[in-house]
Amino acid sequence: MKADLKLSSMCLGRMVVSGRFLLYDTTDSGDSGDIMDPVKIPKMPKVEYDSLIKRQNVSRIAFCAGGAPYIAPFMYVFDGKYLYFLSTKYGRKIEYFRSNPRISVEIEEYAPDLSSFTFVSLQGSLEEVQAPAQKKKVRELFVEMIKKRKLSMRVLSAFGHSPVDPPEAIVNEERSMVWKLVGVKDIVALKNG
Repeated sequence: MKADLKLSSMCLGRMVVSGRFLLYDTTDSGDSGDIMDPVKIPKMPKVEYDSLIKRQNVSRIAFCAGGAPYIAPFMYVFDGKYLYFLSTKYGRKIEYFRSNPRISVEIEEYAPDLSSFTFVSLQGSLEEVQAPAQKKKVRELFVEMIKKRKLSMRVLSAFGHSPVDPPEAIVNEERSMVWKLVGVKDIVALKNG
């Protein structure tokens, strides 16, 4: 290892070990006091990541799937306290949810040129909502979100419905499961702009 470090140092200039980062200074500015530090993306306070969650409506969920994560996009609604998801009743996600409900949810927002971006990642578990009144309330939140944001009716296929169905079909017919994110153990929320 020392030989590798020495060789790298000779080939690339100064090498600085800083925490988990290996940083190389390949410039020959003559300033022997310059040490490169990693630029860290600033953390977001809760009020900012709650605002991000409210502005967006698509997330990615990483399921524990044997030897590798399985990631799928999910629309969600946020009631100010919990994230809720509708899931079709078929596909790999159902198998993974039933074998291990622990997940990671990621929500992001970025400028088209990536000059600014924010994201929040939440690690917790999915719980299937069973109470009929609560399921109805969550489904109504989805219908409200679809109408308010003027989303294409094609999104209905993500919930097991035809794009020719009215959005209210989500409430009137149970073609999807209602999941709730609970037991959040870790939140990482970062922004660069």
